[in-house]
Amino acid sequence: MTNRKYPLIYLIPYLGRYRFKIAIGFLMVIMTVIASMFSPWILGYVVDGLRQSLEKGKLPYYASLILGLSIIEGFFRFWMRRILIGVSRTVEYDLRNDFLAHVQKMSLSFLQSRSTGDIMSRATNDLNAVRSVLGPGIMYSMNTIVQAIIATSILLNLNWKLTLLAYIPLVLMSISVKKIGEQIHDRFESIQEQFSRLSTKVQENLAGIRVVKAFAREESEITKFGKLNFEYVRRNIKLIRLWGIFYPMMTALIGMSSVALIWFGGRQVILGKLTLGEFVAFMGYLAMLTWPTIAIGWVINIFQRGSASMGRILDIMDYRPDILDEPEASAPKSVRGRLEFRNLTFQYPNSKNPVLHNINLVVPAGTTLAIVGHTGSGKSTLINLIPRLFDPPPGSLLLDGQDVRQWPLSELRKNIGYVPQETFLFSDTIQENIAFGCDPGAADTQVAWAARVSQIADDIEAFSRKMQTYVGERGIALSGGQKQRAAISRAVAVLPKILIFDDSLSNVDTYTEERILEELTKVMKDRTTILVSHRISTVKNADRIVVLKEGSIVEQGTHETLMEQEGVYADLYQKQLLEEELAVI
Repeated sequence: MTNRKYPLIYLIPYLGRYRFKIAIGFLMVIMTVIASMFSPWILGYVVDGLRQSLEKGKLPYYASLILGLSIIEGFFRFWMRRILIGVSRTVEYDLRNDFLAHVQKMSLSFLQSRSTGDIMSRATNDLNAVRSVLGPGIMYSMNTIVQAIIATSILLNLNWKLTLLAYIPLVLMSISVKKIGEQIHDRFESIQEQFSRLSTKVQENLAGIRVVKAFAREESEITKFGKLNFEYVRRNIKLIRLWGIFYPMMTALIGMSSVALIWFGGRQVILGKLTLGEFVAFMGYLAMLTWPTIAIGWVINIFQRGSASMGRILDIMDYRPDILDEPEASAPKSVRGRLEFRNLTFQYPNSKNPVLHNINLVVPAGTTLAIVGHTGSGKSTLINLIPRLFDPPPGSLLLDGQDVRQWPLSELRKNIGYVPQETFLFSDTIQENIAFGCDPGAADTQVAWAARVSQIADDIEAFSRKMQTYVGERGIALSGGQKQRAAISRAVAVLPKILIFDDSLSNVDTYTEERILEELTKVMKDRTTILVSHRISTVKNADRIVVLKEGSIVEQGTHETLMEQEGVYADLYQKQLLEEELAVI
């Protein structure tokens, strides 16, 4: 378990991958600091030299020394930044990939409990704050420590009394940094939480823009966003006020230190205990400690921000997926597609009552099962258990005689072609959407065949860019029926052993439905197919029809036998016939 008190410890394994580069970067830090340490010494040497004899010929020599040292320092500083900042970008890349990979392992129950905007905020804004720790944070920490150690050693050697006097305000500064740093952490965490709410609001408005416009709620949504945005600004201002106190306080302490040193050091020069050049060099080295002192506050800020953001990222990364491969999971060499439900009772994690009750059902390989029932009867829940979008109880659902929980998830799902009730298309071309589940480089003929099966091929030919037509976010450029047919093509294209259609023809007219079912009949041959639909016309030719009511199977059989029973199924059929007649009238 990750140490949540110190969340940045989680980054150590990532940094360990690039320890050689970090070691080289640390060497560049040392060389940069060493090169910079010569400048005050040379400056003091110049002052003493000019006091002894003012000669023009010495000036180019002194100038060339300082210029040469500046070039050497610049060379090492360039490589210091190039290496350490480069490592931070690489670790950010690794961490972002791991974050997305982890999120994709999460079950639907987890993703339904988190807003998309909140997860996006953690994957972008929080990761940027963590990257600042890995780059500028680590680099300036190294630079500050090395520079402080070397400069302090030189100062003590020059005059230990002046050095002790110089360090009095630094001690006071360290105490104030610790106190203020804790408040920075809390306030920045509050800012990030508000940014998540802001991101969620933007994401929901963009995703639901058609609903917003249809109900003329633009002004209302702008007002709501304005309130969230104002709160975000208010929390940022609270943090800025803290920094507004912190930096002037540091500057004042440094100023007081300089006044004391000039007074005390000046007296040392007058008394001849210190040369003017040595005093100038001392002030130069002290000036070098000014930046590390200021940098301490800046680095503390970066680390506190990064710590708060890393804690938010770990809220996701520490969450163990509900649905995982069992240790002994294995798949048979060949898949036939026989499904068996044994006394299956299922209850959602946050629900008080079961959604499905004592389901017993066998679906032989290569046959078609249809599931009908009123809204809320549990149809979608039942089929969602097959690809383990939710986990069924152990031993209650078997594929080819083996508990689906004992199947590796990748093997189980690659053998299932699934068309969900809510159609989703990616912001890509029709070609890429249909080929989504196929192996990389799937043949165009395979995609074209799948398009013909779903009867969307003619529509695609009518588009100016044909298969390369972009469908927009969530397939907004297509009609409801076209999206459903594209989703059917996507499921068929992977040539699965099990096909699941969850009310996937609801937006298609009856004529197109007949043509799709005619083509699907050829595809369904030798494949196990499960059809969920409200339309009796869609399911009447299935090998077996199951009627669900309040999570239980109340009827099952063929279309003819169910009609003879004059039960729930026959009632649904008669109502649909009446609706069709009324529609014609």
